[in-house]
Amino acid sequence: MTIPKTLAYILGALGLGLTIVPSMLVFSGLISQDQNKTLMAVGMVLWFVAAFRIMKQNP
Repeated sequence: MTIPKTLAYILGALGLGLTIVPSMLVFSGLISQDQNKTLMAVGMVLWFVAAFRIMKQNP
């Protein structure tokens, strides 16, 4: 596996984590709803960029 593809998989996993973990933190009362929305938006962008790169690299 090449380095860019590995980096895309890591960024994709980080993006998915940023869409799941903030919701748990809001539920437990550790972060606000606004922080949740911001983190989830960042996670969504990371996921879509990574998914695009992974799909583009596969023939």
